[in-house]
Amino acid sequence: MKKIVLISVGQPSTNPRLVKEANSLAEAGFDVYVVYSYWTEWAWQADKILFKEVKWKPILAGGSPFEDKITYFFSRVRVKLFGFIVRNITLQYGIAEIAKGRTYPNLVKIAKSIKADLYIAHVQAALPAAVNAAKINNAKCGFDAEDFHRNEVTDDVGDLDYKVARFIDDKYLPHVNYLSTSSPYISAAYHDLYKDISPVTILNVFPIDKRVPKPQAPAVAAIKLFWFSQTVSAARGISDCISALKMINNQGIELHLLGYADMETKQQLATLAGDSFKLVFHDPIAPDEIIRFASAFDIGLAMEDSIPYNRDICLTNKIFTYMQAGLTIIASDTTAQKGLMGEYPETGKVYENRNVQSLAQAIAYYAANRDELYAAKKASYNTARSKLNWESESEKFLALVNKTLAS
Repeated sequence: MKKIVLISVGQPSTNPRLVKEANSLAEAGFDVYVVYSYWTEWAWQADKILFKEVKWKPILAGGSPFEDKITYFFSRVRVKLFGFIVRNITLQYGIAEIAKGRTYPNLVKIAKSIKADLYIAHVQAALPAAVNAAKINNAKCGFDAEDFHRNEVTDDVGDLDYKVARFIDDKYLPHVNYLSTSSPYISAAYHDLYKDISPVTILNVFPIDKRVPKPQAPAVAAIKLFWFSQTVSAARGISDCISALKMINNQGIELHLLGYADMETKQQLATLAGDSFKLVFHDPIAPDEIIRFASAFDIGLAMEDSIPYNRDICLTNKIFTYMQAGLTIIASDTTAQKGLMGEYPETGKVYENRNVQSLAQAIAYYAANRDELYAAKKASYNTARSKLNWESESEKFLALVNKTLAS
């Protein structure tokens, strides 16, 4: 049985893509380990539930506030120290690797102790650990670039975040045996930089959720808009959406927001909304429940920005969640989302990013044309089940893994 180690500086519950890959590998008969790091408290509880259901072996690296507290404490001190060195002295000698990832030394230590055939890094901070573990054990390694990391935080080439990300890319990407990405535009961006690498695009789609019912013909009830994230704030298009809904001023429209929002944020958004429409907040739920939860709504809002550059070319799991849930999609015109919606125009509309009037027109159109709303919901539902699903994308992923192991 071939042994594969997936490595992340985050927790599995914060990275659905890692979980999907680990599950597919385990189901395909590989002996799978996931070496991960503590990131946030809510995921600690979610991981406990997740780990009871999976066939792979999770291993915590670098401690946490709940387990191996001493290691966790010293890893936090270490990353602050190395962050200072990176800012003021050098990126060389392994300094950048630790400044980028709090648990880098812990990840390497654990990963190299598992003599695997393939090491796969998720998130750029885990890339050095995968490359070094593979080198020590004379194994293969891959990197799943869910984002275009050098422009994930900023487009300023003089910014330290950009410099560190570029340094790690330049140092480690030439040593991977494969590079996968979540968007054809991210694949193209990496290939432009590293001509010898031919990235494989594996979309951020989800397994078909058979619990999701087929969309029903529209009733007289209110049109329900839906948006979700780990955290709710006025940013990421929410304030623009509220302004658009106030412009429409239709009491038959509701905006539902799923994610953590403190009282200050709720009051801020409620004040901004006024009484022009109904605003509803929903507390966070388990990641594997979001698609079914979303199916109760009508329109999914994919309000992504175009800055920094990574946001313009990435395809988040949000837009694919809406499709899987059978929602009509209203998406901002980032390069990646415009490209996807151009392939599947029947699933919804694209609006001009940061243009409140353009967003208002898209929403108002579906509020006034219920038959078109229903047709787009059906198109999303059918597209997700026939093409844009993990059952299809996982075949590409497994083919890539098998080709790498055989080479």
